Amino acid sequence: MNRNMRDNYLNFGDFITKKREEKQKTLREVAKLLGISAPYLSDVEKDRRNPFDLEKLDLLADVLLLSEEEKRVMLDLAGRRRNEVAPDLPNYIMENDYVSAALRTARDLDAGEEEWLKFVEDLKERKG
Repeated sequence: MNRNMRDNYLNFGDFITKKREEKQKTLREVAKLLGISAPYLSDVEKDRRNPFDLEKLDLLADVLLLSEEEKRVMLDLAGRRRNEVAPDLPNYIMENDYVSAALRTARDLDAGEEEWLKFVEDLKERKG
């Protein structure tokens, strides 16, 4: 994730408020498209309620026309707000033992940001 982009927002609620306003959508309009009440969405935006589940977050990304990078930031902020891993990652981690092994190895070796960024860049190069 682009840390600089994530750091532009105080929290998950701040992110979706700003994105909603950038798209010039009202609270009521977005709430209706999500199938929730406007007061509920307001509580989420004001950080009084936890972020939505993954299905609703995917819908929110579509409603707000988020780029892939913006969606990643939104998911990371949602996970952070819940004090959990971003909601799009647990199934991938649970379904692939090698991912858990890689994370534990990195943790045990105290892998730093530079090492992780190189790892990500190496993977992106393979995609080509």
